[in-house]
Amino acid sequence: MLFFTVVLIFYLSLSQPVSATTSPLATLSYATYSGLTLPNNVNQFLGLPYAQPPLGPLRWRSPSPPLPSPSPSSQPIPATEFKPICLGAGVSYPTQGQSEDCLYANVWAPANATTKSKLPVWVFIQGGGYNALTNYNWNGSEVVEASGYGVVVVNFNYRVGIWGFLAGEGVELNVGLRDQRGLLGWVKREIVQFGGDPGQVVIHGASAGAGSVAMHLVAHGGRDDGLFHGAILESIFFPAQPFVGELGWQFDRVLNQTGCQGGNSTERMECLRGADVKVLQEVANHAQPFPGRPDPPLPIFYWTPCIDGELIEDLPYKLFKEGKNIKVPVMMGTASNEGTVFTPNITTSLEFTTHFSNNYPLLTDSDTTAILSLYTPPQFNTTPYFDPPNRAPLYSALATAYGESTFICPQTNVLNYLSTNTTDTSPTWAYRYNVHDDENTRDGLGVPHLWDAAAVWGPGNINPWDRTGSYRTYNKGLVGRVRGYYFGFVKYLDPNGGKLGTEPEWEGWVGGNETATMTTTRRRRRRLLFETGGTRMEVLGGEETQRCGFWLGLGEGRMEQR
Repeated sequence: MLFFTVVLIFYLSLSQPVSATTSPLATLSYATYSGLTLPNNVNQFLGLPYAQPPLGPLRWRSPSPPLPSPSPSSQPIPATEFKPICLGAGVSYPTQGQSEDCLYANVWAPANATTKSKLPVWVFIQGGGYNALTNYNWNGSEVVEASGYGVVVVNFNYRVGIWGFLAGEGVELNVGLRDQRGLLGWVKREIVQFGGDPGQVVIHGASAGAGSVAMHLVAHGGRDDGLFHGAILESIFFPAQPFVGELGWQFDRVLNQTGCQGGNSTERMECLRGADVKVLQEVANHAQPFPGRPDPPLPIFYWTPCIDGELIEDLPYKLFKEGKNIKVPVMMGTASNEGTVFTPNITTSLEFTTHFSNNYPLLTDSDTTAILSLYTPPQFNTTPYFDPPNRAPLYSALATAYGESTFICPQTNVLNYLSTNTTDTSPTWAYRYNVHDDENTRDGLGVPHLWDAAAVWGPGNINPWDRTGSYRTYNKGLVGRVRGYYFGFVKYLDPNGGKLGTEPEWEGWVGGNETATMTTTRRRRRRLLFETGGTRMEVLGGEETQRCGFWLGLGEGRMEQR
């Protein structure tokens, strides 16, 4: 699938080799672990179980807390290597580095932190389209160092693909999201042992991780369980997320291909929980078109969260609109050209409309024709830093349309709902990342999806191919500028608390529910603009505002972005 051939290559990450000096200990409620103190005075703990392995009878169930270790505390368990990540669609089984036993977390903390330090906690939720984990093992040690040793960083794995988002009768739904909440519960209980403050936890998601953050903001109708106190959504991702009752065809296919179609719902689930991992992974790897849609192209994202009526009570857009979300400070950002890494090199109008109808299966012919008409004027064929070489005529138009429909406009529309229902303790901030890079321009990617991630985590900490050369040369200054705002938000729940002295004051987003029209009210819909040459505030343009109003109308209905 396009997603796995492009995004995995562009963002697949490996940890950086480091040398250790000492072995710090963390005594958790169920075991004692020994980590490593790195030369930069950061304690690193890798592969900490935050739940029992989700195997056998625990397959497709909410995560269960880890069992107490049989090892005495005098024999701590080494936590010095990354554990396998969760099996994702697109890989065979067995495959090195991926496993069904995968619910592990990694922690980085200042070496001098104690249980009384009460440092802000930065929890990162990786993305991968809910089908795979593509931001795994990003190294947080430099982030801790760059913060002035003022934060504790946590990242982790959660179930994806068939393992995290199988939906049907008898299945505990959205267990991938439930894993994330299980991790946040683990942080609340255990993070003090690393020097963190369970009373100041910021969750930060990238792509599907940002979509997950949105789900946690509205989980249980906005019920606040005290799991987090601020939220960062980096390239929020809203694919089609149907009601569970609309996914019977997908569940029946899994039952038929595993031989588990007989008996009642309990017997079918017992069969699936006893099925061979290899068989289930083969089913996960072979997506099918949505009912009534042609093949090819297949949907980019086959496994997604669903509206289950309990964790996700209703359409997230509707919940945000009604103010049924946790009231915490929120920071959101997108890149200028979010759609380029997901877009096929299309030539015809039929390919354009089929791309949308095959990924959003309830769209009508009238809908896709309207989308085509909105995005095929000449201005969508090229934008600054985005003049694709060797690209077919409609590539740019489709990239812009898909980027706005699935990433950029969901951010704008959620921001408007959040700011409409805001309180003094739940302000919102928005940014657009428009930072030029010669390699991206050469490849026709513009300013692509998650291009800001290398500035947040630091060049060399996310990408084994090190496609971050400009962050060491002409974009070097961006790293400190971007991190300053991020550190400010994590530490003070206000990005201005950490900004460099030369950077502008980041004004909060002031929106409203009139998304289809442009307003000239002062400070209305203003976002921070990051560029190679500087940072400034900008007003969301009228044409973009109107396009986002168009997508809101579809997203709350037939696109099922939820």
